[in-house]
Amino acid sequence: MTLLEEMQNMLSDFSNTHMQGFSPALDVYQDEKNVYVEVPLAGVDLKNVKISIENNILTLQGVTKKESEVDEKNFYRKEIREGSFFRTVALPTHVKGDKAEATSKDGMLKIVIPKALGEKARNIAIKIKKS
Repeated sequence: MTLLEEMQNMLSDFSNTHMQGFSPALDVYQDEKNVYVEVPLAGVDLKNVKISIENNILTLQGVTKKESEVDEKNFYRKEIREGSFFRTVALPTHVKGDKAEATSKDGMLKIVIPKALGEKARNIAIKIKKS
């Protein structure tokens, strides 16, 4: 193993063992009518995911737990994230949060939010439909 590989392993091990919670990656895009948010949440029980929109800011939070037959101390490397996650993202335009819909297919959560002009800000909880 080269010195560079050893350093990368040390840094990777340090960051992974000291991580509490995480922020999932996401994509945000829009067309003329809607704003779309896509989040990969493979293996996450959707009952443990909450989505809300307030003041055109989308909040995604939840908990993921990976069942394992291996005792924690026996892992050689542990990179699959588990625990709580939290992510907020400012949406690119005013939206109708109460009309938002969320679906999940093949581990990808997709949130579709209709655009609005001049709508008053409210806190909206969004239910996820499995497709």
